[in-house]
Amino acid sequence: MSADQAGLLVPDPPVTSLEDYRDRGGGQGLERARELGPELTVKELRLARLRGRGGGGFPTGDKWASIRAASGRHRYAVCNAAEGEPATFKDRAILRANPYQVVEGLAIAALTVGAREAFIGVKASFGPEREGLTRAAQELARAGLLEGLTVSIAAGPDEYLFGEEKALLEVIEGNDPLPRLLPPFIHGLFATAPQLGWEAHAPETGHVAEHESNPTLVNNCETLANVPHILSRGAEWFRSLGTEASPGTIVCTIVGDVARPTVVELEMGTTLAELVERGGGPLPGRTLKAAFSGVANAVIRARDLGTPMTYEDMKAIGSGLGAAGFAVYDDSACMVEVARAFSRFLAVESCGQCPPCKLGSGQITNALEQLQAGRATDDDIERIGGWLRSVTDGNRCYLAVEEQVLVSSILQAFPDEVAAHLEAPCPLPRPILVPKIVDLGDGRVVYDERQARKRPDWTYEGEPAARVG
Repeated sequence: MSADQAGLLVPDPPVTSLEDYRDRGGGQGLERARELGPELTVKELRLARLRGRGGGGFPTGDKWASIRAASGRHRYAVCNAAEGEPATFKDRAILRANPYQVVEGLAIAALTVGAREAFIGVKASFGPEREGLTRAAQELARAGLLEGLTVSIAAGPDEYLFGEEKALLEVIEGNDPLPRLLPPFIHGLFATAPQLGWEAHAPETGHVAEHESNPTLVNNCETLANVPHILSRGAEWFRSLGTEASPGTIVCTIVGDVARPTVVELEMGTTLAELVERGGGPLPGRTLKAAFSGVANAVIRARDLGTPMTYEDMKAIGSGLGAAGFAVYDDSACMVEVARAFSRFLAVESCGQCPPCKLGSGQITNALEQLQAGRATDDDIERIGGWLRSVTDGNRCYLAVEEQVLVSSILQAFPDEVAAHLEAPCPLPRPILVPKIVDLGDGRVVYDERQARKRPDWTYEGEPAARVG
């Protein structure tokens, strides 16, 4: 990237006030969106080929157009800043560096889809990020830049599913993070239109006779942060970065067995190996064995570390870019132990609305624990395979798919390690802590050690239960 593009989404020094933001060009994207109008704003995003940065990579312009085309008199816009994917810290890095661009991007989204009310979902434990978002929203409103748009901060729990868009809407409405059946563009915020199936909470209140669906746009924090820059600088400028199919920059996290864990903004198409080097490279005397883009995709073997970080290239090796948060492990780590740790995380974080997911992931985790201890048999391996095939039955969200894809890929990629555990306890008895990040900076990462004590009912061993009823 050129000098004026470096630190685009994660500027250094950070933006500390609206005056500072406007001195750096802030506000020009919103002004341009008002000049263009909704149709041409969507066209500009399509020309830029901006894709969602939350993990799916869906074209942003198409997503906005679908909300505009949806039926219903009321629409809402939502920013998903409830970051919880293991090995990921990019949204918090963006919000600490410049929350104003996120609020401006959300305002542009609301203007474009016709929403008069917008929400930002963020975890209550993200103190600096909530403070920055609140300050940015208040300053933009006082300056008249939001022109009547109401932006509310919805603080929610630490549960992994809070970041799932259908569960995010539930939290904004005051419920637990339990994914609803229908996606936000069909069954949005405060909708009174009926859904299929049963509900895990009381029916929505409202004018039920009107059956409003309230189509709701949900975009990731990083996606929205890109929008003001695209509108102020133009689609052609954005496409000059990255690759043809995956243009722009991406904010990456690298943790695990590297010398200096970090968050860094890179052009799309940069290789995973280069990201590892940005993290200081492998630990002295060690060789990298595998990498994981959070817990949402298949394992990436060491031979594929030269893969460019784009949606297409990561898919071509059988994995995915996800949220560009990577945990890497070297030859001191046991892949069966990694599978056990990641499977347990997903089993615990499963909400229980879909029994095949909650029960199946739990059974898979139990079997992997037996395998790790050297007490499993070939029959246990077959049973794991059966549970992996059925764990996604009737799933409301993607968590069960993550369990299926991640565990299956590890067992298939490292058959020799699996076989060794059938003969004796683990030859590499190094405990693996799921890299759920609490803080990251100056080459040091802090993981959530409480996660290892979290129970499947979302209480914690050794702590009083906080949930009643």
